Amino acid sequence: MAAANTPLSDRLDDDDYPAYTMGRAAEMLGTTPGFLRALGEARLITPLRSGGGHRRYSRYQLRIAARARELVDRGTPIEAACRIIILEDQLEEAQRINAEYRRAASEASDGPASRSN
Repeated sequence: MAAANTPLSDRLDDDDYPAYTMGRAAEMLGTTPGFLRALGEARLITPLRSGGGHRRYSRYQLRIAARARELVDRGTPIEAACRIIILEDQLEEAQRINAEYRRAASEASDGPASRSN
């Protein structure tokens, strides 16, 4: 397992390292383990499993779960909350890619060929 060869300090700084048990994650979010299971069933987050088969959550997954909790607390059904979060994530990724393309296009138009005209 790669994590076993990674120093503890590096793993703790890794947003994707599954450091939190279901109970601790639920406590941190002020919710129930059932809420976290429902997010897993909706495929919003997929917790990793410990050697004993227990669910383990990363900080990144806890941020997603916290966003879902905000939406559900405002009355959004959990299925709709999960879909909203997925769409928000897709939009953010599309905007990031668009910004990269614009930056590349700007650099290309500012290149040496355009200066010689």
